[in-house]
Amino acid sequence: MEENRQKRSPKWVLMVSIVIVVAVVLMNLLWSWAFGQKPTYQRTHSVTQYELPRRLTDRPEQLLKKEGFVISFNSETNCPNYVAWYLTASRAKARSVHRKDEFNGDLQIPANRRVETQDYYNSRYDRGHMCPSGDNKHSRRAMDDCFLMTNMCPQAHALNIGAWNDLEQECRRWAKNYGAVAIVCGPIYDSKSPQRFGRRGHRVAVPDRFFKVVLMRGRIPKAIGFIYPNRNATRPMRNYAVSVDEVERLTGIDFFYQLDDKTENRIEAECNPAAWNL
Repeated sequence: MEENRQKRSPKWVLMVSIVIVVAVVLMNLLWSWAFGQKPTYQRTHSVTQYELPRRLTDRPEQLLKKEGFVISFNSETNCPNYVAWYLTASRAKARSVHRKDEFNGDLQIPANRRVETQDYYNSRYDRGHMCPSGDNKHSRRAMDDCFLMTNMCPQAHALNIGAWNDLEQECRRWAKNYGAVAIVCGPIYDSKSPQRFGRRGHRVAVPDRFFKVVLMRGRIPKAIGFIYPNRNATRPMRNYAVSVDEVERLTGIDFFYQLDDKTENRIEAECNPAAWNL
């Protein structure tokens, strides 16, 4: 039987390969132009820190500057009001430092009020990272700082290893895709008298829920919020998505106030999981 199909020449195959490579490069450039971060923001520390909320005046707040993140610590709850950080693509990809589960009290807190790891013993709650270890593999100091007890909240084990961990991984994916994202997260207390555990003077308040807000500052900025109950959360991530305005309403914290008012009002009113591929 005669073969009707003709073999394509190596020259033709080479031309098609070049066209595909050029198309991929152009698509990446277009994506970076539309959604990427301004490179000057990643190179210098002298610019506005968009991840930092407005200073709090309605509750105790001690700002603790760590390697790679900032903690707003509350001496009444013995938990952070929030933890904020700027996650770059290089930081999200870093693998130079391995996780070491060595939790320590924070020496920036007076000894008579300093929460130690033993305060969590028999509490039935995990020492839940707010700024996760996976975001701090770029330096040993950053990894050590993220295991300080001021970066912890009492968190249900099922949430800590489940949906909350999934969201942390998603944030790293966004940082890699967009170049960088600004992140703020922390506890929500629905009761004025929350459950507590720990030693006298070190009593830790158990959150009812947790929030996280994420900002992508590119040529088309966008933001999204999440609220999770402090228990097992089994629904898809998009079901826990809310607007940043809603998180502000629940927490009383003013996020991303450094943006111009028009941009801030627009992106904080939106809740569009599909725009984040959720």
